[in-house]
Amino acid sequence: MECISVFDMLKIGIGPSSSHTLGPWRAAERWIEELRSAGLFNEVETIDVHMYGSLSLTGKGHATDYAVMLGLSGKDPVTIPIAQIHTTVERIQENKTINFGGERRLPFDPDRHIHFHRKFLDFHANGIKFEAHLRSGSKKSKTYYSIGGGFVVVKERKNAKRKIADFHRFPCPIENGEQLLGYCREENKSISQIVLKNELSLRNKKEIEREAQKVWNTMLECMYTGCHTDGILPGGLNVHRRASGLNKGLLGANYNTYATPQEWLQTIRKTKVKFRQIFKWVSCFALAVNEVNASLGRVVTAPTNGSAGVIPAVLMYYLTIEDHKAGFEQIRQFLFVAGEIGSIFKKGATISAAMGGCQAEIGVSSAMAAGGLTELLGGSPEQVLMAAEIAMEHHLGLTCDPVGGLVQIPCIERNSMGAIKAINAAELALDSNPKDAKVPLDKVVETMWATAKDMSSKYKETSKGGLAVGINMSDC
Repeated sequence: MECISVFDMLKIGIGPSSSHTLGPWRAAERWIEELRSAGLFNEVETIDVHMYGSLSLTGKGHATDYAVMLGLSGKDPVTIPIAQIHTTVERIQENKTINFGGERRLPFDPDRHIHFHRKFLDFHANGIKFEAHLRSGSKKSKTYYSIGGGFVVVKERKNAKRKIADFHRFPCPIENGEQLLGYCREENKSISQIVLKNELSLRNKKEIEREAQKVWNTMLECMYTGCHTDGILPGGLNVHRRASGLNKGLLGANYNTYATPQEWLQTIRKTKVKFRQIFKWVSCFALAVNEVNASLGRVVTAPTNGSAGVIPAVLMYYLTIEDHKAGFEQIRQFLFVAGEIGSIFKKGATISAAMGGCQAEIGVSSAMAAGGLTELLGGSPEQVLMAAEIAMEHHLGLTCDPVGGLVQIPCIERNSMGAIKAINAAELALDSNPKDAKVPLDKVVETMWATAKDMSSKYKETSKGGLAVGINMSDC
């Protein structure tokens, strides 16, 4: 049974896509480490990178080529200063060289050494092959698959899973919702308490709190940045940033009476909010995150970059509008529940739009947020899973058809819609008796995967169907 930590589901990285940006970036880092382990790092003379399937079809729009160059340069997506992203790439493009692994200067022309193949590899829609030409005249290559949420695997995925399971096993191993409920009933604990028990088998409580705080700080800073940045998003679609205007209009006279993200949060808490403004605030939070994501900013995959705005928006809604006394304990509780629900979808279906369409990203993130909010609002474990099921049920069949291959239209707005649905799903579950539920969470996970397999490939992050071909780029 696969052990997935909350901090595997909620990773800190660079936008705009976890599968097309963060995944390839991590794959490049991993390949370099494997070359080092094999004693071949210093033998490399030139490099070629081959992208397949969805990585090729929408790679430019998702900055996959940027991610590869940054990864090969030894830059880390968690720590790299945002300003260094463009300067590093521009230096490579101008000088036609790359600082391989941050240590060796090698010839590298992105136009000649990064290859986009329309062909799909059998194992997964997001394939990337790194090829090293060695001094001996031989080649050393490795193919990786970016399976969503920043997770990267090789073809021997099942064997790798077995080795991981043999190496570590959670005290409460969870594959599906029914098993999770079983532990909650058996130990008379909430979902977040069961998750904490598992996390404590990986790291101590202080480390867990530090990691959770880093995740929340990144989310809050991302919302703050998006709510205070005007202009047009890069990529050629001329999409105007809207979060900043919403934030300014909603705060009114309180706008800019703060200096930090935390002070901004406290200012929102003190601002009178009418019913209609609740929806505007939730949309503001979600749009802010995904506008930052679309501009190669730092976000938290939740569970992906394209759906990164839903969970922070719903959590921020709870902190600023629902419960003004809530603090870090509630934040951690929310993240634990959300992360566990996301892992159930990953194990039973997919969190990759290239495999399942947008239901695998916005749908899953909405289910995660709905579950987290339900526990915070006093819901039972059964109601938590009911909320997650309701949220996903109303995202089934959602396609991934990004205009221009960019994570902007319709992706940014979909985060606000997913957040609103999550809140509604939580309220419906809280007012319901789970015994009356007709569709359990595990059934909707199974249905989502069946829907994904039935879905035409042109609606799976290829920009070959839907809005992607219905919008004339020249009119943008």
